[in-house]
Amino acid sequence: FMRLPPVKIAVLDLYNNEPNQGMRCIKEIVGNASGSVANRGVMLDIYDTRYKTETPGLDYDIYISTGGPGSPYDGVGMEWENRYFRLIDAIWNHNEGNPESKKFVFFICHSFQMMARFFKFAVVQERDKRSFGIIPVVKTASADNDSLFNLLPRQFYVADFRQFEVISPNEKQLAQLGGNILARELQRVNPKLERALMGVRISNEMIGTQFHPEADPMSMLYHFRQPERKHQVVTEHGEEKYYDMIAHLEDPENILLTRERILPRFLRHAMIQLTPDEYLSETTLEPLGVLDHKAAANQ
Repeated sequence: FMRLPPVKIAVLDLYNNEPNQGMRCIKEIVGNASGSVANRGVMLDIYDTRYKTETPGLDYDIYISTGGPGSPYDGVGMEWENRYFRLIDAIWNHNEGNPESKKFVFFICHSFQMMARFFKFAVVQERDKRSFGIIPVVKTASADNDSLFNLLPRQFYVADFRQFEVISPNEKQLAQLGGNILARELQRVNPKLERALMGVRISNEMIGTQFHPEADPMSMLYHFRQPERKHQVVTEHGEEKYYDMIAHLEDPENILLTRERILPRFLRHAMIQLTPDEYLSETTLEPLGVLDHKAAANQ
């Protein structure tokens, strides 16, 4: 066989020039995916979409859109948001018209809220109180048949930092898109409030999570143990919340499972789809389970 070209991956950076741990974690996960399917390498480019209005074209195989600060409505009327939505529209149209060469997109946190706005499948609004720390989320029945969520337990833990939320799904719109709700918040402090959506698949190629699947417990622990970070969290959220979060991070099983099973499997699943059958051995397909085999994925 000829050696296949590398899989081209674009990261859409929505951090707006704010320091963050997310980008380093994403780069690490992408780096680990290199060579994992048919020995194909990966080529990674980062586009500073929100701060510098940089947007990739359609010449990538996989797109990862990051978290970011502030409101998902901050970009309304701005050029970066117009370009961002044009790109998502172009990828969707490409996939509709090219069943043999689809492109894959993962939306994280801030991008998940942007995704909900773009596809109009739910209400995106400010929360009554900021969600901050490691929280339990619960899978829906649809998640049992989803290639990224099927190996997670019914209840699992995620890194969640947000002032906004995606609620009140429009089931009809989701059904028209071919989408599914995969996870919700386990509980609200105020039981009268609706539990927010935490994971939604739009199509076989497009999926998003409200939480940060890239979060690495060790680096988060280091980050939040810094005196200035500790002071900030205790001031804003109280000492109990701070020590609760540290306890979760010290038990790495809690979010390590999420880190290992969602974004790496998204990349692996996409890379399998992007690789001609003759280059794929049974061993390549085996670890993902039947749901990730090409035939099953396209059903």
